[in-house]
Amino acid sequence: MVNKKKLKFELKRLQDIKTWQLVILFILSVFVAATFLRLNNIGMVERRTAVMTADTAGDDTVTQNRLYDLQRYVTSHMNTSMGKGVYLESSYKRDVEIAYTEASKDSNPNGNIYKTVQEVCAPKFTTWSYAYIKCSTDELAKYPASSNLVSSVNLPKAETYLHVFASPLWSSDFAGWSVVVSGVILIMIILRFIGVIILRMLLKYRYKNI
Repeated sequence: MVNKKKLKFELKRLQDIKTWQLVILFILSVFVAATFLRLNNIGMVERRTAVMTADTAGDDTVTQNRLYDLQRYVTSHMNTSMGKGVYLESSYKRDVEIAYTEASKDSNPNGNIYKTVQEVCAPKFTTWSYAYIKCSTDELAKYPASSNLVSSVNLPKAETYLHVFASPLWSSDFAGWSVVVSGVILIMIILRFIGVIILRMLLKYRYKNI
């Protein structure tokens, strides 16, 4: 009889916790978590944009500082995945331009050809671009293969200008802790349902003859 009274007491305690109250609390916590997660993503986008702006401006020191800010932010905040990353396109174009310019200054016959290639492609484009690079490569390809003109230009590797930083699955910031709170509330709701069902089954089948 004592056990039955204890079970009834525990069941009453669980029933005193209103499910709708927990559900409302859970919805609010999810909303807060989603807001903080969104803010984390916006913070990443702002810092990535700052990197691209600095890269376009051509200040290597500022670009490296902005890259460091982006790396530090992404690696310490959840929901800041960069997708394909940030590509320093302007830096790559400038370095390619430097490579072709240096080659065109060479006094050997190949160097004169580089200069000729630039004279052909430069009037077609107002700025350095992938189309400019392709034009230069195509023009160099018109000369005898034995001179190995294309490969003799010390072009930078494009993949070294791509930067991708990994975002953690969980971070100890507002977003991370709000996700934890939401998870705890959800577990409470589930445990309440399970607890009520178990206690009712015990009262029904174990003490039905008492």
